[in-house]
Amino acid sequence: MELDPDELLKLESQVCFGVAVASRSVISAYRPVLEPLGLTHPQYLVMLALWEQAPIGARELSSLLHLDPGTLSPLVKRLESHGLVARRRNPADERAILIELTETGMALRERALGVPLEMMRRLQLDEQDVRDIQRLMDKLIQAASDAGD
Repeated sequence: MELDPDELLKLESQVCFGVAVASRSVISAYRPVLEPLGLTHPQYLVMLALWEQAPIGARELSSLLHLDPGTLSPLVKRLESHGLVARRRNPADERAILIELTETGMALRERALGVPLEMMRRLQLDEQDVRDIQRLMDKLIQAASDAGD
């Protein structure tokens, strides 16, 4: 089957268009679910990483979230101002910063436990759908990363 260049150049044929629209739509759907927790979507991602791996170095957190330090730093500062995280010097390397959860940040995890299921309900996805999307997104992220090298 030969690919039609005119079809390939259509907006709806672009992977980047679908990903961009899906990203904005999904993040928007998270907003009302995260508001009661006092978190924005980017802050939620930081908290998810911290609930899994805190304390963690700022560099490691930046890498884990695929965020540059200049983007991560204001997110962490905002979470710190809300009393959810604390930053301290790493005793093993005084130049490095460790980010850890406060008691309030740890307690927020309990309130966040319902977020994934609520989002699956809102987005009308079942567990297999989520696994399939995650697998395809991982493949896409890796391919895009490899293409950028």
